[in-house]
Amino acid sequence: MSVTRRYRDAWEGFWSEAPEEPGAVFWDAEPALTAGRHLPLLEPHLTDPGLVMIDLGCGNGTQTRFLADRFPRVVGADLSAAALEHARRADPAGQATYRLLDVVDTTEVRTLHAELGDANVYVRGVLHQAEPGDRQTMADGLATLAGERGRVLLVEPSEAAKGVLMGLAGGPAGPPPKLAPVLKHGIAPGEVADEALPGYLRAAGLDVLASGTLPLATTEYGPDGTRIELPSTWIVAGRS
Repeated sequence: MSVTRRYRDAWEGFWSEAPEEPGAVFWDAEPALTAGRHLPLLEPHLTDPGLVMIDLGCGNGTQTRFLADRFPRVVGADLSAAALEHARRADPAGQATYRLLDVVDTTEVRTLHAELGDANVYVRGVLHQAEPGDRQTMADGLATLAGERGRVLLVEPSEAAKGVLMGLAGGPAGPPPKLAPVLKHGIAPGEVADEALPGYLRAAGLDVLASGTLPLATTEYGPDGTRIELPSTWIVAGRS
């Protein structure tokens, strides 16, 4: 099983056209406002900080490079080859390594786990974008990558985020400049019920170790000049 061709093509098209400059992509907020806020939620639950850290859905690698300053080995993984090209260009020193990965493809996931061993996994805003029928398989893939010792930090826009995004897209002037390319490529926010997230992880064999809510920063600003933030849910999971 693998993701649908439509889903893969949407991401490839988006990243093929995405600008190089930092902050040009809607969700590409600086790490101090994203991974920097999320890591303290994960760190108390790490059984082994020396495990490989996988930034799953790494995109252009902004958060991957931040993680590479804090963990001994970091792998940025993404479905899109064009995204990984952005990430490699932005990381000329090779702080991290980058891998093409379809987390819905069980064989690919098992192969990566066999290569890396148990890993800690950071996932931000990936599950809600998947086709509904792929979400459990995706959670199963996270469990495979984490293995017995790894931990998963899953951060997803909450149900309330859809209303915020629809409000932005339907404004009198149309969607903001950084949101418009996302919608153009058919990368619409999916609907994942807040209570469904822990269910996916538990069904994959993981225990929910901690959870909560936190604003998720974007790179876009409202008419009043304030940064647009989306309500989000975060979960730390692993085999206890």
